[in-house]
Amino acid sequence: MSLFNFIKGQFIEVIEWTDSSSNTMVYRFDDGGKEINMGAQLTVRESQVAVFVNEGQIADVFKPGRYELSTQNLPVLTALKSWKYGFNSPFKSEVYFVNTKQFLDLKWGTSNPVMMRDRDFGMIRLRAFGIYSFRVADPVAFLKEVFGTSAYFTVEGVEGQVKRTIVSSLSDTIAQSGIPALDLAANYGELSRLMLEKLSSAFLNIGLKIESFVIENISLPEEVEQAMDRHTSMGVVGDLDNYTRFQTAEAIRESAGSDNSMAGVGAGMAAAMAMAGAMQGAVKPAEAEPQKVSCISCNASIPKGSNFCPVCGKPQKAASCSACGREIKGGANFCPHCGAKQG
Repeated sequence: MSLFNFIKGQFIEVIEWTDSSSNTMVYRFDDGGKEINMGAQLTVRESQVAVFVNEGQIADVFKPGRYELSTQNLPVLTALKSWKYGFNSPFKSEVYFVNTKQFLDLKWGTSNPVMMRDRDFGMIRLRAFGIYSFRVADPVAFLKEVFGTSAYFTVEGVEGQVKRTIVSSLSDTIAQSGIPALDLAANYGELSRLMLEKLSSAFLNIGLKIESFVIENISLPEEVEQAMDRHTSMGVVGDLDNYTRFQTAEAIRESAGSDNSMAGVGAGMAAAMAMAGAMQGAVKPAEAEPQKVSCISCNASIPKGSNFCPVCGKPQKAASCSACGREIKGGANFCPHCGAKQG
């Protein structure tokens, strides 16, 4: 090896990163202690951003493309290092590749129940789970606020914070939506949209963007699920009269299927009729108790509107005094008003 080739081998001529993983967010280019040659080739692939950092200070940012490094396309680094125009010597700088692709099918869930106030059931506890996806929207902000100077950073580094933010926002979002607990299952799409709006703004300051959010299931307390089952059962029954006829026909069919004799069929019909009568009796409104009045002669309690007392047999229509004409009890011997003898 010639001296020229040896010296040339001490400088970096090509800077690139091929990602073979599925969860790497940031990769620091391994310079092997070498300096970057001015005029080196920088390749930034789709879904990547290259960031040059000089002594811990973020300098130039390169989007997808192929570049030949020079003072013209490294203006910030040129200013930081006080290079004169036309600087061609090798230089030292850290290069970070930020993965801007969308990280998909990330799972979230409530490790502990979250509290929610429902208008039908009061305070209840919910459990939920689903999936979400995100990407790095602002590589500079992400490097400043999250990544720092590590050589390698993966999805697991931010997953914990994202999940905790999701869980803390879930109960607030459900409460603000005003959706009753009984209707949550029918509104997963609406709740997912509201959560996406809330989470998108929550991570802007660290350079992340939540691209999608999906609620797969919300588990309600057992007592609420039982109430939902009862509500569903009533909806299935519908017209109770038709339901009674259906049950009667089913009872006859089952009896006929289990016993082909006339006695078996008769027993089935009798059981079905008894069941139908019981159900109709259960829903038949109770007859009003007849009103009672006192007999005008013996004061016994008798049905209102009776013409004669069933106890003493006296007529219940009022009589008139033969002397003064005022109303007196039927069968009275003397008028309580004038004292005249009656009859």
